[in-house]
Amino acid sequence: MTPQQAESRTIRLEELSNNSSNEALLAARELLLEYGCFVLAQPGAARFCFGSLEKEAARLPLSYHEQAGGCLLAYADNVPTGLVAWRAIAPSSQVNADAWEMKRLWVRPTRRGLGLGKALTEAVLNRAATAKRKAIYLDTAPASMAAAYRMYLDMGFTPCAPYNDNPVEGLAYLVKFL
Repeated sequence: MTPQQAESRTIRLEELSNNSSNEALLAARELLLEYGCFVLAQPGAARFCFGSLEKEAARLPLSYHEQAGGCLLAYADNVPTGLVAWRAIAPSSQVNADAWEMKRLWVRPTRRGLGLGKALTEAVLNRAATAKRKAIYLDTAPASMAAAYRMYLDMGFTPCAPYNDNPVEGLAYLVKFL
């Protein structure tokens, strides 16, 4: 796709709420489960719990609202194409106070290259800054999500110590201070 074609695409983000349309909620759930299927197909993901993800998807957006977070659905040309979520993260020796964890960034493979991942990440960073959060943490698998990992580094995320007990092998832990 040429830069001109990418620029002509209409990109829209929708924050999910209890008032979101059934179509938006169904699309978000489908994208979240696609993300889970992708993770399960990766080496080292044997302990990833798809059942927990199914429960999380069934309760969107409450599964994140109840954790002082939220969820965004991305559209490209009015087609649901990407998703990201965030939640509050408890302070610890590894995590700054007033931090969020960004979760589940997913853009359908057929729509990658449009800048949706970056737009979703920027939207979470902007919401965090508005909410006076001090940092955003995330974990990612550089071997299977190389483009996302590079994007995070390009956006100013830096490596940090593990801050959770994610069972997936080969993760990189990142933080961006706001």
